[in-house]
Amino acid sequence: MKLLPIVILFSSLLGVTACGVKAEASDSAAENENLTLVERHGQLKVNGSRIVDSNGDSIQLRGVSFGWHNMWPRFYNRSSVTEIAKDWGADIVRASIGLDLDENTFDKKPEMGYALVDSIVQGAVENGIYVLIDFHSHENNLPLAKEFFATVSEKYGNLPNVMYEIWNEPLEVTWQETKSYAEELLPIIRKNAPEAIVIVPTPRWDQNVHEAADDPITSDKNVVYSLHYYAATHTDYLRQQAQYAIDKGLPLFMAECASMVHTGDGVIDPASWEKWMELADANGISWICWSVSDKDETCSMLRPSASSQGEEWTDDDLKPWAVLVKYYINRNR
Repeated sequence: MKLLPIVILFSSLLGVTACGVKAEASDSAAENENLTLVERHGQLKVNGSRIVDSNGDSIQLRGVSFGWHNMWPRFYNRSSVTEIAKDWGADIVRASIGLDLDENTFDKKPEMGYALVDSIVQGAVENGIYVLIDFHSHENNLPLAKEFFATVSEKYGNLPNVMYEIWNEPLEVTWQETKSYAEELLPIIRKNAPEAIVIVPTPRWDQNVHEAADDPITSDKNVVYSLHYYAATHTDYLRQQAQYAIDKGLPLFMAECASMVHTGDGVIDPASWEKWMELADANGISWICWSVSDKDETCSMLRPSASSQGEEWTDDDLKPWAVLVKYYINRNR
């Protein structure tokens, strides 16, 4: 009987304390809400098979890629990045600096390429999201890649939100060639950006991740390996290759993906796309969807009516693929 008042008093004191804790937690949550994504998570790094933030917590980035810079330069501006970050909710954008295609590619007009990279990076900085600088080449352009990454890493290497994709999609080459390419480029990037995540290519349009899993780079631990897919073409067989790499502990990054066939056209395959998203979510794999462009194809997210300035995009300017991407970016948040 004598214990009852003590229990009541103890409970009362606990209640006061709990309220205080709740208030502090609420204040902390409110402060966290006012921080940008990059302010909350800081410099990312690779830990085992996962990307983690500055606190050591696993993080999965979801975003979109701009199309080839030489074909859709009109969307390469800070306003477009703001729209994608604020309205679409993207964590990351990808600047695709194209080569070997027309008179406006980086190999022909490097100044244009550097200027458009800068627009996307500055837009990402202003909006507090991450950005991937992609050397969008299919061929082995190692000498030019060295020049490009020496320049961009010197300019942006101090920024915690910048990552580097060093070769978009190797075609029919061996893993030894792509591995050697990466091992030559990594020291150049590390001179200026020692902590940045670097995305290493894999053979056959970034599909043969199982080959990299059997013989990964050992000289640099802060790398992830690129896996590209188009869900209507790349189905269970490629997911099995991805699972093999995952089971061997290889860190993957879906740096370019979409839901239609590999040409970027055809119908959306929602069932296969959902399986890919389940694989990504189950393993904390970041992904970037292709692409911010206005070509007459399924994977181009915008219609020709879309303004060059992102804040002027309307629902009527968005194709079904863009609507689906926005949904998946924000799902489960």
